[in-house]
Amino acid sequence: MTTPIIIIVISFFLDGILSNFLDYMLNDLSLFTPYFTLISLIAIYPFFIKENNKYYILAAILGFLYDLFYTNLFLTNAIFFFLISYFVSIIERKIELNLITNLLLLAFMLMIYHLIFALTLFIFNVVPINITNIIYLISHSLILNLIYGEILFLLCKYLPKRRHLN
Repeated sequence: MTTPIIIIVISFFLDGILSNFLDYMLNDLSLFTPYFTLISLIAIYPFFIKENNKYYILAAILGFLYDLFYTNLFLTNAIFFFLISYFVSIIERKIELNLITNLLLLAFMLMIYHLIFALTLFIFNVVPINITNIIYLISHSLILNLIYGEILFLLCKYLPKRRHLN
């Protein structure tokens, strides 16, 4: 249980550190927009295969802390992280992870996260958003996050208490 917590804490702080150096204005995003906390949440699921409830609770707490420290949206990411963790638990029970399927899973979950977030912004009319903005956000978050996700995948592959991955 300590290994996933260490991974999450490091990812959480990396999000904060990189947010000081990278631009976050909508039309001025860096090509390396980090979502390390979300990526680490996806990467640590195999540590919780038999303990889904603990994983969901951890996801909700992590989303709450993400809202508290990095956004002004109360409970938004707590709900989104819970939904992403639920989708990850369903998908990872159906497929065997390797380098390629892990990349596809990470890309798919990042797209789902951005689509849910954009849909919420559209429904509550917080900011004007369109398909071009959503594609822009997704494309500018994939490169760095997929690299980080693969590093976490390879790191976690060789840690104890992990199911065997191809």
